[in-house]
Amino acid sequence: MENKMKLLLSLFLISWILFSLYLLISYGPRYAGKSYFDSVGFEENLERFKNGLERYVLEPFDAEEAKKHISVTQKEIEHHRYYYGSLTDQIEDIKSQYQERIDGAANDEELQKLLIEERDQKIEDIRKNFSDDRHVEEKVRKQKEEIIDKYAALEKEGEKSFLEEFNYFAYHLQNVETGETFQSGDVDAEAVFTESFGDKGTYLVVNGARTIDPDGNEANGMFEYDHTLMDPEIRIPGQVSRYEGIIAIPKTMMNNAYFQEDFQNFNITKMILYVIWAIAIFALAGLLTVAKPSLGAFSGPIRLKEYFLKLPIDLRIGTTLMAILFMSLSFDAAGNIFPFPFYADIGWLQYGIELVFKFLFIFIFTSLSILGTYWTWESANTEEKMKEEWRNSFLYRLSDGIQDLFLERPIGIQAIVVLSIVFLAGFGFAVLFMEPTLILVYAPLLLFIGLPAITLFLKNAGYLNRIMKQTEEMAEGRLTAEVEVKGKSPLAKHARHLNELQEGVRKSMMEQAKSERLKTELITNVSHDLRTPLTSIITYTDLLKNPEITEEERKRYIDILENKSQRLKTLIEDLFEVSKMSSGNVELKRERIDLTQLLQQAVGEHKEDFEQANLDLRVTLPDEPLYAYVDGQKWWRMIDNLIVNALKYSLSGTRVYVSLKKAGSAAEFTVKNIANYELGDNVEELTERFKRADESRHTEGSGLGLAIAQSIVELHHGKLEIGVDGDLFKVVVTVAAE
Repeated sequence: MENKMKLLLSLFLISWILFSLYLLISYGPRYAGKSYFDSVGFEENLERFKNGLERYVLEPFDAEEAKKHISVTQKEIEHHRYYYGSLTDQIEDIKSQYQERIDGAANDEELQKLLIEERDQKIEDIRKNFSDDRHVEEKVRKQKEEIIDKYAALEKEGEKSFLEEFNYFAYHLQNVETGETFQSGDVDAEAVFTESFGDKGTYLVVNGARTIDPDGNEANGMFEYDHTLMDPEIRIPGQVSRYEGIIAIPKTMMNNAYFQEDFQNFNITKMILYVIWAIAIFALAGLLTVAKPSLGAFSGPIRLKEYFLKLPIDLRIGTTLMAILFMSLSFDAAGNIFPFPFYADIGWLQYGIELVFKFLFIFIFTSLSILGTYWTWESANTEEKMKEEWRNSFLYRLSDGIQDLFLERPIGIQAIVVLSIVFLAGFGFAVLFMEPTLILVYAPLLLFIGLPAITLFLKNAGYLNRIMKQTEEMAEGRLTAEVEVKGKSPLAKHARHLNELQEGVRKSMMEQAKSERLKTELITNVSHDLRTPLTSIITYTDLLKNPEITEEERKRYIDILENKSQRLKTLIEDLFEVSKMSSGNVELKRERIDLTQLLQQAVGEHKEDFEQANLDLRVTLPDEPLYAYVDGQKWWRMIDNLIVNALKYSLSGTRVYVSLKKAGSAAEFTVKNIANYELGDNVEELTERFKRADESRHTEGSGLGLAIAQSIVELHHGKLEIGVDGDLFKVVVTVAAE
């Protein structure tokens, strides 16, 4: 609790010091050590008084003197003469103007006669304009005199207003050249303001020249003139005079001064500012002696800090900058209560409430600015923290999102275009309220761009929902219906990929089911093939224990045991070998081997076996040696396994075909035979371990022959293919050859 109060005190004192510093910068130059008579407002009024004094008192306008300086040029005469056109144009114009009126007065002879006389006089005046320059000059001069008279009347009114407004000024001025003196009021009385002229050459210089411009700001449209004048501006020369003396505001005249309220309010504002600045000095002393805040003191309040630190760092920075902005605005708002005249009519109490209320905002936003700045710095004051904060920032995630959006560029472009169109449509709708005439532009754009874009967006959104629904069904395991593919859009491409994925999952599930079935069969077959010789071994071992058996029986039992043990050994060795080959944990000793000779040797070893099995072996070999880089021992094992497989599973009395030939850059070894058992459809399973075509497993063998052969071929980067056509069984092995 004590730490919290100390933190609030520190923030309060810092807020007051900053507020005072702002006022010192903003208002110090105008109020610190200054009086009202140093203010800009008074300087402007003093300048207005000097200008009025020069214009209306020291060098007043003399209309008669001004008229003496009127001049009329030949250009002005010509401009006046031809202002309404040529002589004939003007006469025709006058006649046409009067003709209708004369005809309308046909029943009134006297009126008609007067109209004719008036017309003739004007025509005569026009003729005189074109025949006599002096006549025109007098007209132009008279027009300029009228302008001077109107200007003089304005000057009289201005002089009256000037004397009424600035009656609190006293002055005593003397023309340095002529000695003429001008005086008003008592300049020797006690004064609140004085300004002297003449000391060290600082004279009041007055220029008596005037320029009368009926169209200028000075005239302000208060009098009209004849526009036949080529140049209504009249320049009147005057002398430049110097004056010395004094201008003063007697203290006794302050009650008459219109700025008396401004004078009082200036002093009140100055006093308030001095009080605020004095309190700021005490606040600074209290901050350094009583509060004495350390950086650690700004870690609280804990709950507010926890909420703040949940924001990403860029939003924290943005929030802090926003608080600083509002702090600056609150300084401006509080500063607007100065100078005091704005509140002079509402009383001290309301003025004080307004000041307290605005300082409360300063305190709140200054505190938020300080705490936000410190907390943000504290959360990222090391390189590791900065990296972590950046990875969690809103901008980082936004950039990731934008990158992801443009992984499929068409989708990214479409999204940006649609968002831009929607934004512009909304903005245009708002502008339409302010300028309804823009409906002529907005309606076609909305019809031909906005609505098609929204339609396309809704169509794609609907298609996406359909894809998501079917994806959900796929996730639940329902792989029956394919996702509909529409067009060539990225969504259609995605739908096509989902269909491919669905097909892949379906195949994977089938493969998984097949793998489970084969694994079950493998366990069953291994158990059967291992248990059969093992059972025989156990049985005949028990028989050998019988002491009553004859020596002949004992010998026969031992032969059977040896045979079964050998079979069990071969089975285990084959299983171990095929496992090694499947894992690739076999080292090949490649040599340049003649495959023709190798096949001849393998066939030769089993020729008698084929004859005993009543099988007709047909061998086709190339005329020339066929070389390949293979491991001779393992390649012979592969050939032997395939030949033995044909020997075991061929139908008696049929032919077995064995061939070797060169097919392009490869050697092709083929074995074909008629099976003595019905072959199923899944011939590729025959290369699985312990898999036999004889499902009853009555034939000799481990069921590993084709599996070992395939592993050997794959180790040599070759290819083993099995084909079945009815009872015809065919194995084709290809390997790279010279």
